[in-house]
Parts: sequence; structure tokens; C-alpha cells
Amino acid sequence: MTTYSRRATRTLLFALSAAVVASTLTAAPAAAGAAGGGAPGGVRALAWKPCAQANGPADQECARLPVPLDYRDPDGRQLTLAVSRLRSDRPQARRGTLLVIAGGPGGSGVQRLTLKGAALRKEMGGAYDIVSFDPRGVGGSTTASCGLDEGDRHMVTLRPWPGEDGGITSSLARARRVADACDRNGGAVLRSFTTANEVRDIDRFRRALGEDRLSAWGSSYGTYVGAVYAQKYPQHTDRWVLDSSGDPDPSRVARGWLANMSAGAEDRFPDFAAWAADPARDDEGLRPARRPEDVRPLVLALAAQLDREPRASQTPGTPLTGNRLRQALQNALYSDKAFPQVARLIKQARDQGAEVVLTPDIAKALSDQDAAVTMGVICNDVRWPAPTASSLERAVAADRARYPLTAGMPVNVTPCAFWKREPVEKPTRITGRGPSNILMVQSLRDPATPYAGALRMREALGDRARLVTVGHGGHGLYLGDGNACGDREVTRFLTTGHRPARDTYCAD
Repeated sequence: MTTYSRRATRTLLFALSAAVVASTLTAAPAAAGAAGGGAPGGVRALAWKPCAQANGPADQECARLPVPLDYRDPDGRQLTLAVSRLRSDRPQARRGTLLVIAGGPGGSGVQRLTLKGAALRKEMGGAYDIVSFDPRGVGGSTTASCGLDEGDRHMVTLRPWPGEDGGITSSLARARRVADACDRNGGAVLRSFTTANEVRDIDRFRRALGEDRLSAWGSSYGTYVGAVYAQKYPQHTDRWVLDSSGDPDPSRVARGWLANMSAGAEDRFPDFAAWAADPARDDEGLRPARRPEDVRPLVLALAAQLDREPRASQTPGTPLTGNRLRQALQNALYSDKAFPQVARLIKQARDQGAEVVLTPDIAKALSDQDAAVTMGVICNDVRWPAPTASSLERAVAADRARYPLTAGMPVNVTPCAFWKREPVEKPTRITGRGPSNILMVQSLRDPATPYAGALRMREALGDRARLVTVGHGGHGLYLGDGNACGDREVTRFLTTGHRPARDTYCAD
């Protein structure tokens, strides 16, 4: 899977995005419990073992962390989290521990540490041991299953794309079917997949590490996890970075994130249009139109044509439909690096003699475990309203008309509307209470967590935070698709504690 599709599929359900990449890395097993004594707070220290992964740091270590299935019964049934670390390569410069919080729900922190660890370690200059973990349901941690059919585990079915004509009949049936299956097969483990439990698990990890305070870098959904941790455990936060944040409104967590993607796609698409119409694309054979303003109608017309007449692809039984093209475009908007791939797909779809090649994130279904955690967290976190068919039809039709790039998907029905169990607790309200030690970094044109939603997070945090706005498009900035100015501000904050005195802007 290409770099961009890894990010697009694991960042933010903030769109019911697919949980983890197909090649999720599993932490090397290690006994829970430690030689060398216990950690503070009654949590046993971790037994670290080497677990170097392909293309990752040679000295990556892994361990297993037991956590309660239900924190109301801390001595009852235990689950296991896969945790990983890179120790400071300059112990004399070490000042603490930096936690990497992956996106999702469903992102693998162990894998993210493998992919980003070397670059992060270089930026930090030995200031931290760098750690991460696979949340409940992910990778090497305890997982659950909904027992879903393969057809219900594709991106174009996990994300609630309406029918080709905008109809919602199949969406309603699928949402009910998935909710029933998750209730029937997921059990208590699936019901424990919540943001609140991930936050508790982080604090248990902190204690197992023997740290009084953690610094953190959370991305995408990881920013919400990080914000909730900072609300619940402010005394245990050191330097806190939130990279690509969503609206933390407790009445609409997840539901609001998904709905906001309509505007996010509209904000971001002009970047792709300008790139696609650039004469430089002529040499690559990837220039679909001569003017940026012509790219949008071309893409919309092509998607409508594929709605009527899908094209066979190199993946048997998986044609290129209008919704698969829309999903491919949505994935590509996460990063400029993905623009050539979707431009190539557009070219193939327009050329009746060309073979259509779908990337794995579009062609293949998620594993049942990945689908379960993607659904589980968002449906367990907050109660979603159960819509009537007529109200849903009106909402989808209006959104399709206003935001044709996403064709009504962000406001369509999800399994959460028919979830069988009420949330165990209310979502956390993010406030400005606590130390002023948070740095937000945000793209001005983010397709998954639009700028308007990030401003709501900034408003909620008040004087606890400063915001660095990066004047370009994409999702997930630091050490990825940010710019030198944005990266410099984050690195300086984490390594020196210096933070802008006020919100600031980094030009593209």
C-alpha cells in the first residue's frame, strides 16, 4: 500500500476511515511483568524485548501491557496492549518520554513508531524516549470481531456512500445488518472500545513506564484522544502537540467529524485541480484539463458516468464505480503525494481501452477486526440519533446538491444509528482548565478535519493552547505534509518548550 493510502485509511474515522493498513505490524510477544521491579501506582513495569520491523529502527523494542477490560473492575478480566519504544540515543540529553498517539480509530501506534521513529528521533536530538501503542482492537493488542461479510468491509461500504442515484435503501439495510452483527459477535471486548478507555490505557502505560508526566504528539483522531487525556489528567501532561484536530463538541463527536468532511473536500479540491491542470502534467500524461476550473466538472461527470456504467478493474469482482472513484479522490486529498495516483485512475477510467488498476485501499476489504474497531469506538463513544427514512433522504439529497464531491456520504446513515448498547459514559467536554502547554498545528485546507473544526478545538482549549496554521492543504502535517515553518515550530516546542506567544501562521 502506498504511503498516502496508509494515512488515508488509518486517519480518522473522522470519516469512518478504514482502521489500519493491510500489513499491520504486531508487537513481538513479551511477558507482562518485569524483572527489575514494579512501576509506580501498582502497575508492573514492562518487560521490553527487541522487535525490529522492516524499514524501521533497528533498536525498536516491544512489550505487552495488561489493562482491565472494565476499569470499574480493575482486578477482573484483563486485555493486552502491544506497546513499543525507541530509547533516547543520547541519554545525557534525555528529558522525558514522548508518546505518539496514532489516528483512526484503528491506527497502529506500533506501526507509526516504526514508520516515523527514525525521523522523530532525529528531530528530538535525544530529548525523549519515544513510545507508542496499539489501542484496544488494533494490531498486536486484544481484538474483537463483528463477523461481517466481506462486502460490508470495503471502504465504499464502511463509509456510508449512498446508492448511485442517491438512494439510501441499501445504506439503511447495511447499517442495521452491521449493528446487529457487532452486537451478536463483538461481546464485552468490542463494547470496551472507547476513547475514554484509550485515555485510561494511556495513563496506565504512563505508570508502567514509571513517568510522572508524558509529552505527546497526537495526529488526526489521536488529537481528540490527546485532548481528552489532557482534560482528564492535566497534571500528567508535559509538552502536548495536536496535529490536525477535529471539532470536540461532545454532542456530535464522530458524527460531526464525518459531516464536516463535505466542506473539507470542497476546501481541498482546488489544490488538486491546480495540480492536475498544470502543463507539467503533459509530460506525465496526467493532465485531464487545461484549466483548473475545468477539472471539477470533468471529475463529477466521470463519476456520474461510472455510476451508470462501472468499469471492470484488474481486481476480479471489484469494478470501478462512481463511488469508488469518489473514495479514491477522498483518499488522495490527504496528501499532494497522492495526486498522481488518482490522476492516473481518472485517465484509465476515461480511456475505454486502458486497464483500470485499483490500489489496495480501494480494491480490498478490511479485516473483520479492523472493521470492528472502526465501528466500535465511534458507536460506543456517543449516542447517535436514529433517523427516519424521510429525514435521512432529505439530508442526503441536500448534501449531495451542496457538496457533490462527497455525494451525500458524510450525512448518510451509519451502523451507530442502530447500535444496540447505550454509551456507558458521556463524552468528555474539552475546556481551558489546566496548564498552558498545548501546541496545535493545522492545515488551512484539510479534507478530513477541516479548519473550521480545528478552530472549535482551539476555542475549547482557550489559553491552554496556541495554534500554528499552515497555509496549504492536506491532513497530518508534522514530519509529513507540513512545511519547514510548521515542522520547526513543533520541533522547537518539544525540544525547548518554546511556544509562540500567540497563534501564528506559516505560509505554504
